[in-house]
Amino acid sequence: MKLEKKNLELAIQLRHELHAHPELSNHEVWTKQHLINFLKANTNLEIVDRGLWFYAIYRSKVGRRNVAFRADFDALPIDEVIDLPYGSQYPGVSHKCGHDGHAATLCGFALEIDQKGCDNNVFFLFQHAEETGDGAAQCSVFIKENSMDEIFAWHSMSGLKYNTVYVIDGTAHCASKGMTIYMEGVPSHASEPEKGINPAFAIAKVIDAIPGFMDPANNRGLVLCTVVQVDIGAKAFGVNASRGVLRMTIRALYEDDLDKLQKNLEGFAKAEAEKYGLKVSFEYQDEFPETSNHKESSNKIRQVCKQNGLQMLELPEAFRGSEDFGHYTKLTKGAYAYIGNGEDYPNLHSYEFDFRDNLIETAVELFKGLAVL
Repeated sequence: MKLEKKNLELAIQLRHELHAHPELSNHEVWTKQHLINFLKANTNLEIVDRGLWFYAIYRSKVGRRNVAFRADFDALPIDEVIDLPYGSQYPGVSHKCGHDGHAATLCGFALEIDQKGCDNNVFFLFQHAEETGDGAAQCSVFIKENSMDEIFAWHSMSGLKYNTVYVIDGTAHCASKGMTIYMEGVPSHASEPEKGINPAFAIAKVIDAIPGFMDPANNRGLVLCTVVQVDIGAKAFGVNASRGVLRMTIRALYEDDLDKLQKNLEGFAKAEAEKYGLKVSFEYQDEFPETSNHKESSNKIRQVCKQNGLQMLELPEAFRGSEDFGHYTKLTKGAYAYIGNGEDYPNLHSYEFDFRDNLIETAVELFKGLAVL
């Protein structure tokens, strides 16, 4: 059964309302409440409020399996520069990753399940803070607490054929984290550098060692280390710098390679710091797991597309960008799918991006098919 026109219209209207009121990760107060209010007004689903996040439940009279579907709802610190009738009302914040569309899709799907029923128990998980990697790490307790048999999610994706579903077995998104190395020495007058300890040379050697750590010959899969900031000393030409910071994004197709890269960088930095007499410390943030699809779940996406006449293609390789959905698939079966925005559509996280409303119907039909398997 196709998505009811009224339900599609409600989902699109909701998407526009969410788009106009974007909120950053861990600050999605209005967004969360607006989604709850929508579900309370339009469905009879049970709502479980967990503070920063929540989920809704459809309990089947048959109740064969517990199947979950997840949507994220945080926005990005990016200005809205395109002219939209539902444009962001908050300067510097906008939905440039399409999470407004993901949340609206899940609500449209919830309307359909609430109205038409399902033989499985269906859980609708609304997650905060995907962009920072905090959300799924906190929401993953949901899996064990509710004995979830399987979980699915999707993302709109630019660069892929329009309105076409894509799926891949195994790794779908690389693991990554932000790594900071702090080094501290001893200041001195710039005319007497020998009386101080400057971290610049040790930091330079760490940077110089990075290509070797990324060498494919030394790793099982893709490994990347991107220098994002180097900050040594200050604009003071009479002072020999004594403090330095090196910030990198480290990334790998497999988590064991990421762990190895981190240990190599830490070990090399410690050795250089000891050589020069520097204090060294490390800090990590924006930590994302490897997101890996279970083949059984990926095959269900293929099956639904074939049965429902949805266009589908195989994703040729994993995305380098990270996604915190991997926290869930460590605990139960599941898969992450993509629906194309078009090969030439503006990229996610770009100023020109806006979620394409036409994808909602395709995503809901995909979810409806998965819900009954």
